[in-house]
Amino acid sequence: MVNLIIEAGLSTATLQEELAAMAGAAAESGVLIVGGDTKVVEHGKADGLYISTAGVGVVEAQPLSAESVSIGDKVILSGAIGDHGITVLLARGELDLAADIKSDSRSVWPMVKALIDACPNALRWMRDPTRGGVSASLNELAGDCGHSILLEEESLPVDRAVRGACEVLGLDVLHVANEGQFLAIVESGSADIALAALKSTPGGSRACIIGEVVESKKSPRLLVRTPYGASRVVDMLVGDQLPRIC
Repeated sequence: MVNLIIEAGLSTATLQEELAAMAGAAAESGVLIVGGDTKVVEHGKADGLYISTAGVGVVEAQPLSAESVSIGDKVILSGAIGDHGITVLLARGELDLAADIKSDSRSVWPMVKALIDACPNALRWMRDPTRGGVSASLNELAGDCGHSILLEEESLPVDRAVRGACEVLGLDVLHVANEGQFLAIVESGSADIALAALKSTPGGSRACIIGEVVESKKSPRLLVRTPYGASRVVDMLVGDQLPRIC
């Protein structure tokens, strides 16, 4: 289902372009758009066009849950992080900063399907690291499964421009929102099979293993091992995310 909130005065060409892009994305993912609604609001009230969606599906693979995550399981990331959040922040023009960065917004279904097909019984948990980024998703997982998560900082796929923007703005890239990536926890013995399946799928060339589930010495938490061998704790983001995108 798709709902369109259209600002009066929006050009027909812009609306047609968005609908064509939507149809293409749905076809690529094997999704049917079966209905929706439109609402026209006064000029200046909707920033051009707002789009909201809702979907219904059927769970065909084994259910995934934090309770099935065990010590030694590997953390897999589908691709580079931070692109979307930094793109939105720069596009708002509130900062005197420019960089050649594009949002990672895309369908992750082709990669998710490849992962499910390759190791259906070894897949424990999945999440898209949107608001709050990788940090929020993995901190929540640590609390739910009762184990800590240890990431290798050198294994994190971050583009140079994104890393530079984060350094200038004082942001931790693990807190920055993503739109076209996902995290997966996979049983250790099947991690290489899962990674190979992702890398052989269009858009999955930068998939990588970024860490593992480890025993908690105190309370479950997210840890990152630096290139120098020390570990730092990455807590949930306190206060509003920058940029606030949802």
